[in-house]
Amino acid sequence: MTQLSPRHANANLADYTTWRVGGPAEWLAEPTTIAETMAWVEWAQHKGVPCQVIGAGSNLLIHDDGLPGLCLCLRKLQDHSIDAQSGVVEALAGEPIPSLARRAARAGLHGLEWAVGIPGTVGGAAVMNAGAQGGCTADSLISVRVMPKQGGQSFDLHCDELDFAYRHSRLQADNFVVLSARFQLEPGHDPKELSRITKENLNHRTTTQPYQQPSCGSVFRNPEPQKAGKLIENLGLKGTRVGGAEVSTMHANFIVNIGHAQANDINALIHLVQDRVEAEHGLRLHPEVKRLGFAATA
Repeated sequence: MTQLSPRHANANLADYTTWRVGGPAEWLAEPTTIAETMAWVEWAQHKGVPCQVIGAGSNLLIHDDGLPGLCLCLRKLQDHSIDAQSGVVEALAGEPIPSLARRAARAGLHGLEWAVGIPGTVGGAAVMNAGAQGGCTADSLISVRVMPKQGGQSFDLHCDELDFAYRHSRLQADNFVVLSARFQLEPGHDPKELSRITKENLNHRTTTQPYQQPSCGSVFRNPEPQKAGKLIENLGLKGTRVGGAEVSTMHANFIVNIGHAQANDINALIHLVQDRVEAEHGLRLHPEVKRLGFAATA
């Protein structure tokens, strides 16, 4: 059984999220192998404590009071393989999706160019069906290897078993820990052209979105065919603040930490934006961001 060390107790979760907010984890583990990951899940089950999985922390809002039980941070669970002939790409859950996209492009594999600006992991992308630039995870995912949070053997779930929809998968029910993923990309493309496209995609995101400030990326799902950012901007909410949280003046679907924000500031600003959009347009924006430690809310 994996042994805990003092550094795993009362870890500051603000250091593990891109918003730079959140209270302490009762216990924190950062496994580097699948075997370690499975051992930690079994440890939590044996101790009878909750197990919460986090990746790059780029789509999370963690309560200021922190989280009880074990936080299993998979951002160090990294490794990958790329078969340039078949187009099959495999990666562990903590592999950063942007670097995987760049490597695939250099191998002449088409299908992940959209992911170069997504500040998350392969596991998080599968859970959220992350997407951008007209592409998404479901387009090329073959399967994910998961293990139940209750412990037990790992097994594969294929793409057609994951109930993929816009920014949704059955993995969000939170009963599984994603260990790895397999993708089928399209081989035989010009690596220089694919690399050019990935650079253009990244440049578009970094010049139109506030990547120099702590954020979680897009806060709200787009209520298609409308865009959440446009609805928020048209209400004059850019620059609106609660404490140290602000609706970005660059892109209205981003909430940024302008300094010393608390998770409660951000959560209050999310509700403020939802209420204003609903009052004006009669629709409730649904957050993409996953809120941990807060009362269940829309």
